[in-house]
Amino acid sequence: MKERPSDGFLPSKVMVDDLPLEFMAKGTRYAAGTVGIGDALGLKWLGASLHVVPPGKSACPFHRHHTTDEMFLVLSGQGDYRIGDRRIPYRAGAGLGARAGGEAHQIFNTGSHELRYIAFSNNTNADVLEYPDSGRVRIDAGAGGFHDKDGTFKQGGLLQPLGYWDGEDIGDDE
Repeated sequence: MKERPSDGFLPSKVMVDDLPLEFMAKGTRYAAGTVGIGDALGLKWLGASLHVVPPGKSACPFHRHHTTDEMFLVLSGQGDYRIGDRRIPYRAGAGLGARAGGEAHQIFNTGSHELRYIAFSNNTNADVLEYPDSGRVRIDAGAGGFHDKDGTFKQGGLLQPLGYWDGEDIGDDE
């Protein structure tokens, strides 16, 4: 990711197609090229990223955020938007939304061509993410920055129910 300019100059225009994509793939289900448009523009509170997803893939697992709203604008391609227990077909021109604390969501490319969409989100200094398919939870937080970039606490795992005092040394019972 590019560093933000130190001279205070922030670009007010970028050509999205000229920004270099970073590619990732995990197993047979997940693959995408992404680039931070908001980062390239030096935006602080608004996140915007281009996602390019091959046919038959998704960019990320089924998840929900607890402090981050997300909106997706489909530029090209088609697929299914999994939200909660529904699968909603979409095509180019669709706007899809996932509100903070709402239902889990995931975007699939079910078409025969690449899917291109822009994901918009509010940047926060903390977020809790749930992954209902795996039962994982992730917590990213940082008082000095944004949770996804420079969080001071970034951990995840499986939760088990605990009471407030469980695991704490409370001294001897009297």
